[in-house]
Amino acid sequence: MRFLGSLIATMAAVAVAAWIFDGISFDGASSPLSTEFREKIVPVALVALIIWVVDQVVAPVVKLLSLPLIVLTLGLFLLVVNALMLMLAGWIADQFGLGFHVSGFWVAVGGSLVITIVERIVSGILVEDRD
Repeated sequence: MRFLGSLIATMAAVAVAAWIFDGISFDGASSPLSTEFREKIVPVALVALIIWVVDQVVAPVVKLLSLPLIVLTLGLFLLVVNALMLMLAGWIADQFGLGFHVSGFWVAVGGSLVITIVERIVSGILVEDRD
C-alpha cells in the first residue's frame, strides 16, 4: 500500500508541475478537462513510475558521487541533482514515446522543487507512517 500511495503522490506532483510550468508538458488534448484527464492519466502514471525508478536507482548513486559538492554548497547542489533526475526521467519517457517533455535546466529546477513539495504533502496525507 505504501508503494501505491507514493505512486499516487508522484502522479499528483507531476501533474501539478506540468500545470504550473510551460516547459513541463504532456502531449495530448488540451480541450475540456475530462477529455484531457482521460488521455493523460496513463502517461502521468507511467512517468510517475519512471521518476520513482530513477529516484530509487540512479539518484542515490549520483548523490553519493556528488557528495563533496553537496557538502561544499551546504546541500544546494541537491537542487541540481534533482533537476538532472527530472530531465533524465523526461528523456526516458521520451524514449518510450510517453509524450512527457522537460524543456530546459531552469524549468527542471523549478519542476523538481514543485514535485518535491507536492509529493511530500500528498504522501503525508495518503501514506501512513509505521514506526
